[in-house]
Amino acid sequence: MPITEKAKPNLPADDQTVGEIVEFPTVRRPEARKTAALKRIADAAPTTEKPTVRKYLTAAELERLIKAVKQSRYGQRDATAVLLAFRHGLRVSELCSLTWAQVDFTTARLTVVGAKNGQGAPHPLAGDEMRALRQLRRGQEAGSRFLFVNERGSPMSPGGFAKMLALAGARCGLPDVHPHMLRHSCGFALAERGRDVRQIQDYLGHRNIQNTTLYTAMAPNRHDKIWQ
Repeated sequence: MPITEKAKPNLPADDQTVGEIVEFPTVRRPEARKTAALKRIADAAPTTEKPTVRKYLTAAELERLIKAVKQSRYGQRDATAVLLAFRHGLRVSELCSLTWAQVDFTTARLTVVGAKNGQGAPHPLAGDEMRALRQLRRGQEAGSRFLFVNERGSPMSPGGFAKMLALAGARCGLPDVHPHMLRHSCGFALAERGRDVRQIQDYLGHRNIQNTTLYTAMAPNRHDKIWQ
């Protein structure tokens, strides 16, 4: 059976050189051209990344916020709530569910019951907190169970606290403030004071220590005494 040779490209006689590689023109598909054009546009376009929003308040910002909160209708109640939320790193649900049974005026202790683990941890109460709590209690009806109540005597809701905080923040130039920012501010303040990460974890009731190391990583003075 005769062997059929492969058809060779029709080349002029002068160009038929033995061993020469014949190159055929490359056909570019429209999709490839479009993709390349879009890539050039993307590379040339300026980046428009959103700036990172800080998740905590500084000491000066917290002071401004509390002053603004005191101007609200229930200023003394709301300022005490903000102070306790910050000092004890409370979640908003933990703050709104605080009862007088958790406050020990004799030993100056607040028993914080974690919303996630349900375990109680004793926190020390500072002098300004004790004075604010005594004043708050004198202004409530006898037999009131919760620390922070509304005009109907019911416990303040997390939504109500968040709304009050947002309005106060807008008045003092802190429009992005929200309840959980007070908890973050507590963690950052403790890390800035050089507290051990395990101590902060226990104080805030974190089950995962990775949630706590975020605060120590943000502390600007975390390496100040590393050689001392």
